[in-house]
Amino acid sequence: MGIMFTFNQGCSSQESNEKLIDRKPAVAGQFYPPDPIVLRQTLADLFSRAKPRTMEKVAAVISPHAGYVFSGIVAASSFNQIDPEMEYDNIFVIASSHQVAFMGASIYNIGDYMTPLGKVPVNISLASKLIKENPVFSYNPDADRNEHSLEVQIPFLQYHMKKAFRIVPIVIGSQSAQSCKKIAEALKPYFTPKNLFVISTDFSHYPTYSDAKPTDQATCDAILSNDPDKLLNLLSKYKKKDIPNLVTNLCGWTSVLSLLYMTAGDPGIKLNPITYMNSGDGKYGDRSQVVGYWSIVATRTTAHQKSLTGFSFTREEKVTLLTIARTTIESYITNRKKTSLDTTGFTSSVKMKAGVFVTLKEDGELRGCIGRFTADLPLYVVIQEMAIASSTEDTRFEPVKASEISKLEIEISVLSPMKKINSIDEIILGKHGIYIKKGWYSGTFLPQVATETGWNKDEFLGHCARDKAGIGWDGWKDAEIYIYEACVFSEKELNAHKY
Repeated sequence: MGIMFTFNQGCSSQESNEKLIDRKPAVAGQFYPPDPIVLRQTLADLFSRAKPRTMEKVAAVISPHAGYVFSGIVAASSFNQIDPEMEYDNIFVIASSHQVAFMGASIYNIGDYMTPLGKVPVNISLASKLIKENPVFSYNPDADRNEHSLEVQIPFLQYHMKKAFRIVPIVIGSQSAQSCKKIAEALKPYFTPKNLFVISTDFSHYPTYSDAKPTDQATCDAILSNDPDKLLNLLSKYKKKDIPNLVTNLCGWTSVLSLLYMTAGDPGIKLNPITYMNSGDGKYGDRSQVVGYWSIVATRTTAHQKSLTGFSFTREEKVTLLTIARTTIESYITNRKKTSLDTTGFTSSVKMKAGVFVTLKEDGELRGCIGRFTADLPLYVVIQEMAIASSTEDTRFEPVKASEISKLEIEISVLSPMKKINSIDEIILGKHGIYIKKGWYSGTFLPQVATETGWNKDEFLGHCARDKAGIGWDGWKDAEIYIYEACVFSEKELNAHKY
């Protein structure tokens, strides 16, 4: 995170300039190689080591902006999630200024952006329109001049995207949440499937390696909540913590906050964690002072979750179901009795009949997972049964001990009906769970398994066939395959249990 040292007010617009001025690379040779051949080779190496694509319908990516030797793999993991064949009207690249402070945000509207890989067109007419119609935007010549956080994102796009694209480069100079709201209001009409948003930020700055990991996880969780207030509260809380050398949790917090003001409350948007590293993980890193990097991707569902799975839940209903699971486990593990429930006040969603899986994790590792597909009992009844089964009957693990209960994180997956498929092309990783059946043998993976593991489709099917159904890696090729969807929610997501 740079130190803000000047305070300028930008010009309202520069579209009327007689001669356009392309923005030349400012940090080539510092943050990434200046030679185009070496840069392309570097990017090829980073993408080969990045997390493979598991996301569909990407709406936005959050990507780090440090030197490629430090954060390049994490950045490539973000861009790897984008369909390289997509043709976007615009790619909005949003970064927070590390060099100068100024009111609102600056949009470069006087020329195109240059990198060692060539010229990237700027949608100058749209940039000028945004400046003209929204007082929060201006053109400030100091904003782009030496700013690295926006520039370093462009070569990733140039390498990855197969179709021509144009950008709208935005540098935020304000340190005000109110300005972020105004930026989001101005950009929200463009937050559509026809456009892509790239958000540039690093995470924690300069704590030790061991302090960085939990700090960055907490910041990531706040972002995944898709709640701007939670992010602001988290940042405020950490300012008061006495963590040695921690300068900031999120140097591009204004850029991330602007995104959350666009996505908050939208049931069709989901924020997905892709991968994490910090500078101490690289061969040049000093673990006594590190910078954190997260890859996070916002995906767009084709419709509200209810139309995908046949149902949806309010936050209160999710908390109710998670509480039922936890109290059931506590009661059964401690005294071998199932909790008696008072169903007064239960909503129709809590009482509906559906298949469900209950997953238990401890310190992020799987601790138990059992479910049933049959939708013949009320949801709250099935959750009780599966909560007991996952904590005591999963043969891969010892039964949960009473001393472990407080450490558990509970996740519930409510299932849609299964559909038999004729081609694996129908499987969408991250959206569909699979159920493989061959004779007496069967096995399943929930939709979130593909996202959590980073497996491609062949790996998803192979592991399920071999590890779950017991029919060998290629056993799926002559087996019956079914797909289903799931409404997935957890205590961690909802902060429903202090663990």
